Amino acid sequence: MSEPPPFSPTVMLLTVSRVWEAALAEALRPLGLTTRKYGLLGHIRGTPGISFSELARRSRITVQSAHTAVTSLAEAGLVDDGTAHAGSASSLQITAAGEALLGRVATEVDRLDHDFAARHPDLTEALRAHMRSVLAEGT
Repeated sequence: MSEPPPFSPTVMLLTVSRVWEAALAEALRPLGLTTRKYGLLGHIRGTPGISFSELARRSRITVQSAHTAVTSLAEAGLVDDGTAHAGSASSLQITAAGEALLGRVATEVDRLDHDFAARHPDLTEALRAHMRSVLAEGT
């Protein structure tokens, strides 16, 4: 019988992250979103008027990928680019439909958080305490 590998916080966090991301992706699918598009919508809502370049930087994707994803969000009526014409900087805004969809997503995220906390209260509290300490260090 072989010994288990040594504990690695990095591998553990990556594993937990992947499991949680899969659960979020499953919850987003019926709403017509991917985790990437959800993140992009959140950035656009949080920074009205954001450019494609800044959106790509914040999302850690290429500008071309940001254009492709935002085009589909705009076609779905979730995002508006009031200055969308060649040669001018974009100014992305979330629409009322985008706000409504993010409200529905928030309900799903709350459900996922509640389910996780119910199954793993100690880990939930440890994560909460760690986040508080990180935020306190930043002030």
